[in-house]
Amino acid sequence: MTSGLKPIYGLDDRPQLPRALVLGAQHVLTMFGATVSVPLLFGPVMGMSAADTARLISSVMLCSGLATIVQVKFGSRLPIVQGVSFSFLAAFFLIIGTVAPEAEATGVPLGPLAMQYIAGAIILGALFEMVIGFSGLVGALRKLLTPVVIGPVIMLIGLALFQHGAPKAGTHWPISGLTIVLIIGFSLVLARTKRFFRLFPILSAVVLVTTLCYVLTAAGVFPGGHPSNVNLEAVREARWLRLTPGELVFPWGLPKFHLGFFFAILAAYLASIIESIGDYHAISYMSGSGDPTRKQLSRGIGAEGIGCFLTGVFGGFASTSYSENIGLVGLTKVASRWVVLLGGILLILLGIFGKFGGIAAAIPGPVVGGLYCALFGLIAAIGVQQLAKADLASDRTLFIAGFSLFMGLSVPAYFSAVSSTEGMQAGQMLAMYQPTAQGLLAAMPPTLAGIVTSIGSTGMAVAAIIGLVLDNLIPGTPAERGLTD
Repeated sequence: MTSGLKPIYGLDDRPQLPRALVLGAQHVLTMFGATVSVPLLFGPVMGMSAADTARLISSVMLCSGLATIVQVKFGSRLPIVQGVSFSFLAAFFLIIGTVAPEAEATGVPLGPLAMQYIAGAIILGALFEMVIGFSGLVGALRKLLTPVVIGPVIMLIGLALFQHGAPKAGTHWPISGLTIVLIIGFSLVLARTKRFFRLFPILSAVVLVTTLCYVLTAAGVFPGGHPSNVNLEAVREARWLRLTPGELVFPWGLPKFHLGFFFAILAAYLASIIESIGDYHAISYMSGSGDPTRKQLSRGIGAEGIGCFLTGVFGGFASTSYSENIGLVGLTKVASRWVVLLGGILLILLGIFGKFGGIAAAIPGPVVGGLYCALFGLIAAIGVQQLAKADLASDRTLFIAGFSLFMGLSVPAYFSAVSSTEGMQAGQMLAMYQPTAQGLLAAMPPTLAGIVTSIGSTGMAVAAIIGLVLDNLIPGTPAERGLTD
């Protein structure tokens, strides 16, 4: 076991409460931008009102706090913050798109209905993750899911979100462009010399641009209905405290279960597990403990399953370890469990404090669009970084990764054409193949056809299956597979 770095505050150290609270709040601020961006993305897609989006944000913060406490107290017991995982976004979009016709046919609002199906998929996947973790299968799974498999999967997490970047930013380019410029300037230029911008580049940009939008809204430059108008309706409507069981437990209604959605979300869980294993190694080393034990890895993944289960119960999205906060531990040299535990408690308080969600929901769409443009490409680049752990000079590596990535983009487009009238009219070439695909699905039992459609419509699932099969059947050296340290 390697010796790790020497932190200022070690795992078992307890700084004085005032200092520990400030350090814990710093963890909350570090993960705030990425965590809030997910409900801000899905709220409008699901047709949610500002008040419902505020409730969604509050639920996400509450779930992140609960998952963090479970991880620190009962899981890996490493100082690692849990938050909304970007690995699940493509699967959630699939669920929302699939459920939309049902919502329209029944007259039920899409937002609550989609969240019920999302909760069901998260809960089923969480049980799977708990089994993988607590059974000790993590070690075997790690050998199967190599960087050759997981790299293209993570790339697709970012690439699959391209339609939510420029289209949303383009509703008002001056504000979204300013957001992008500030994020780049803060994170890549000023962060080199100013520690504040190294810690909070995204949060700083969002706060500054939103404040500018508020001033221009008050001055009448951005009137009601303007994309960059700051609407405080959600703040006024939100309750000060969310304490009743109906507001906290299953706030969108009881979960609905769909086998196809479960299979579609499995690829996201696998990507999250592999990413978290890497995070455990990084945070353990930064905490001065060297490499984590196999037991720590197993407990950590199992605890993430518990955290995801809780997010399904309390109305949020699936959670995972946050690399941003691991970087914060490396920068501050504060690796105290007590500090991260206090950060988790602060997240729970923010989730119960309803007005907080209303404030976050007031961030204008163009600001959020600029944030997506800056963040989603970075996710794809992390996938490239994962793939680089394998031998990129090997034809084997290049073929498996390239084929997985291409099919992860192409197969969902094919299934989209099969199931979409617009897709059928997109061109004669696609239309030629519709009868064959429709006949194939029609020959299957309805449940199996639903599973095949769900998996085929999810790029991450397609890439994970193809990569997993090819990488484990085609002979390759440990270096080619990225298994050497």
